[in-house]
Amino acid sequence: MKILVTFCSAIFLFVSCNPEPQNKNLTYQNIIIISDMSSRLNNKPPKDIDEINKIVNFFKTECVKPGKKIGDRSSISFSPFSQKTITSIDLEKYKNLSEKQSFINSTGKYRNNGLAQQINIFKNKVESAYSNTRNQGLDLISILIEKIENENIIKSDTTFINGIDTTFIKYDNHIYIFTDGYLEYNNRNRNNQFYFSNSEIDKVRQFSKTNNIDVSKALEAKSSLGLPSEKNNKNHHINLHIFETHERDKDDKLQTYKYPKGQRDNEILQAVWKKWTSESGFKSFEWKKY
Repeated sequence: MKILVTFCSAIFLFVSCNPEPQNKNLTYQNIIIISDMSSRLNNKPPKDIDEINKIVNFFKTECVKPGKKIGDRSSISFSPFSQKTITSIDLEKYKNLSEKQSFINSTGKYRNNGLAQQINIFKNKVESAYSNTRNQGLDLISILIEKIENENIIKSDTTFINGIDTTFIKYDNHIYIFTDGYLEYNNRNRNNQFYFSNSEIDKVRQFSKTNNIDVSKALEAKSSLGLPSEKNNKNHHINLHIFETHERDKDDKLQTYKYPKGQRDNEILQAVWKKWTSESGFKSFEWKKY
């Protein structure tokens, strides 16, 4: 009996001395900015660059936090719709923690080429793109689908196991699209799958008025009035933000609208985009007018 008690005590001591597995849950940001470089840039006072700079500053001060945070894996990139990524900062490429922090804090070999300098380069390349790029009539949604599917811009969650410890890495993927909300492109007679301009907006408006229902209900009642959904396994990882949207049916000088509230261009476009993102399986949707 004494031997059994001693044996059980030894087993208990052995088990109790073993460390408990430690699980960590870490979340990082993957910010993708895509700009519509069409004639819309000449229609309204330019505001894109100010908004993009706010996003870039958020990346630095709230995601990376130089001098305050260690080991961040966040990233930010920019491209016009007509091109692949033209500038980016991806902290995940620095596998060595010491090297990563040296880059983030612009010290050591990165004293003149660290995060601070790369952010300035990023902003300059954005400004250069806005000064030198103009594209007329691009099929924005088709290009967006292509970028998501084929350009490796979306990051997937991953897991790291170290002995008995597990670290769960999660990425919040944010795509910021700068556009006026209208979906107009050349050769619509060959393929009008994602075309949505004045005539399509007016069809929604008239159906809504005729049936005395709001725009969202009109789109639900007659699905052909909206955009066809496009599901992708990556979509449910993406928070989609549509920025810079504005109304062509607004007189900026008189501050008056051609149509009553609930029937305005921007409101109809917002409802159309929102329904498309929901049916296409995106994680979340934001629509910002300024």
